[in-house]
Amino acid sequence: MKTPDFSRRDFVKGLSAATLGALGAGYPRALVGAEGETLRPPATADTIIVLWMGGGMASTETFDPKRYTPYEKGMNPNTVLSTFPSIPTAVDGIRLSEGLEKVAKVMDRGTLIRTYTAGDLGFILHSRHQFHWHTGYAPPQSVACPHIGAMMSRTLGTKNPAVPAFINIGQRLDVGEGEDLKAFTSGGFLGSEFGPFNVPFPDAAKDVVTPPQGMSPSRFENRDRFYRRLVEASPVGQLGSGYQKESLLRSLDNAHRLLASPSAKAFDLTLESPETIAKYAPGGWDFSRRLGGDRTREGIYEKANLQRFGLGCLLARRLAEAGARYIEVTTEYIPFLNWDTHERGHEKLVHMKMAIDGAISQLVLDLEERGMLDRTLVVVASEFSRDMMQEGKPDKPIQDQVPVPQRIDSPVNYGMHRHFTDAGSVLLFGGGMKRGHLHGVTADERPCKTIKDRVGIEDLHATLYRAMGVSPKLSYEIEKRPFYVTRDGVGKPIGSLFSKPI
Repeated sequence: MKTPDFSRRDFVKGLSAATLGALGAGYPRALVGAEGETLRPPATADTIIVLWMGGGMASTETFDPKRYTPYEKGMNPNTVLSTFPSIPTAVDGIRLSEGLEKVAKVMDRGTLIRTYTAGDLGFILHSRHQFHWHTGYAPPQSVACPHIGAMMSRTLGTKNPAVPAFINIGQRLDVGEGEDLKAFTSGGFLGSEFGPFNVPFPDAAKDVVTPPQGMSPSRFENRDRFYRRLVEASPVGQLGSGYQKESLLRSLDNAHRLLASPSAKAFDLTLESPETIAKYAPGGWDFSRRLGGDRTREGIYEKANLQRFGLGCLLARRLAEAGARYIEVTTEYIPFLNWDTHERGHEKLVHMKMAIDGAISQLVLDLEERGMLDRTLVVVASEFSRDMMQEGKPDKPIQDQVPVPQRIDSPVNYGMHRHFTDAGSVLLFGGGMKRGHLHGVTADERPCKTIKDRVGIEDLHATLYRAMGVSPKLSYEIEKRPFYVTRDGVGKPIGSLFSKPI
């Protein structure tokens, strides 16, 4: 199959054009549905926490294990389906991959989807599929699509006026493909006030809500007043439409409200005990900020990343308690690191599972202990899965991006290195979802494709929105046409995932 000639440069150029177009648009007005249609159905959750496995989490190495084949020099790569043995869980009939023992113990609180199918977007670029997952729309679009967190912020509002409704934890936007990530990590046409409150380093979260060290309050206020004057004096079109300028000013008001509020303490992880911190992030935060993405010291970087994600999950729990509406915590997407396993896949996943196992399970347990799990929806997801041999879908093969030798003679090639889009895992806890439930069936032999109960992005998003009390047919008018929270309003909630009929 011939792959469309679509490069990352084309992607970014298209998004830039869309952003400029959206900034010139007017106020995005919520549209009323058809007569008798409920656009705000009863919610089963008040808060959503998305735990994002950026880079392509191999489902056969995590939540959908297949036949285990240990490493042997000279082995045939086509025989390798899982490089880890499977382990039992708290639910009969559900097995996970070795290294997820703590998550396995809380599976009786969760629903596991094994048949999430990523979109057919041509030549596979991580940023394009991450855009698709986070907005529900395949890029590029003629308008700047809002992130799902921005949509929920705009539609549902704040639970606590002093706490940002949409908070994004753990992803820097000045690393590889950072410009691509900015394209969807935003409020889009909804405006700056509904965009993310970014916290790249959870251990330094309290610094984000504190004026710069050494800056006097008067100097801080002077800077704020000067910036406001620049915004107000800018010609229409330079910073967007009049609505976009007003939205930017309102976002500044929101920031000041947070700085002056006692709720800002929710960002301070030093208020947690060392024992609690150790449950989320073994070793505390000794390395969490110091090395960034220094690939020359990758072993230490992986240890730092383990701690950062764990601390991010702890911060998410504190922010959920404080009243945040949508919180996303990422293992951080950086090309060729973390879940982006183009080589040494098995070795890297040993570290990645160490990073997520204790953090995810402890977050679930803490929310349950505080009586919050029933109204908090925790989502573990990734843009697509991976396979040793298959790129794309079996019936829609894509150009191979990673060479696989006929025989594996080195651990470098032992692991899932190609992008597989026909089946991936999504794990749901709380928020009105069933407990100990398994959705979907995948093939036991390669290609490990979806066999039963396929889930696309439209229906997955519709399920998340429905849990939060938003109809998938709700839309906003932009450029005199409706923009739906799920693509064209076609998404349908998966009723079988909910613990009670919807």
